[in-house]
Amino acid sequence: MAAVLQELKPLAELGMISPRSRARMIQSLRQQGIQNEQVLAAMERVPRHLFVAEALASRAYEPVSLPIGWGQTISQPMMVARMLASLLAANHPRRVLEIGTGSGYQTALLAALGMEVCSIERIEDLVRAAQARLFALGFHRVQVRLGDGGQGWQEQAPFDAIIFSAAVPCALPPLFHQLRIGGTLLMPQELPGGQQRLKLFRWDGMEAMETDLGDCLFVPLRAGTVIQRNRQGA
Repeated sequence: MAAVLQELKPLAELGMISPRSRARMIQSLRQQGIQNEQVLAAMERVPRHLFVAEALASRAYEPVSLPIGWGQTISQPMMVARMLASLLAANHPRRVLEIGTGSGYQTALLAALGMEVCSIERIEDLVRAAQARLFALGFHRVQVRLGDGGQGWQEQAPFDAIIFSAAVPCALPPLFHQLRIGGTLLMPQELPGGQQRLKLFRWDGMEAMETDLGDCLFVPLRAGTVIQRNRQGA
């Protein structure tokens, strides 16, 4: 873990965003109850402003979610921190499946925490952008592919954990069988009336034990993939 974060130190200096902005974000996370020092260290070093459009970079460290195109968002820092801290508290996974790559920010944080990450995104443009970003920042233990996240990634299973970056009405039973026994699935769950709750499920090979981690707000998970056709019109 320490070695991974040491490698990331130069990344925090990329771009022209003041280091004080990142420091304020970390201070705010501490004040809101995030105590996991590994999560805070990773979030201090991974440059969030490089995962949003240049026009929004000055707002990257504010406590808000930001649009990344295609009706998708990069989650607010507190939500990302909550999910990562919950994941580490559950079983500190070594191999994780991320459903919903988005900008690649959470993907980068998972890798910065020492995990091998397999990430699925349904929108081709986001896949290409995230792959380029992660490669440029030196994250080599990450695989990102275009696909329907609801199907998981059977070829890469089993995983120690599965983490959703989009809300679903219920836990998807086939995904539990892509977990190791004792593995965890972390997901925002949509409830009747539009409410969402963050749920952690621990899989024992036969059943899943559920823990409610409180309110959350995410874009809904969509099925299928969105592929961009040849932009030259061919």
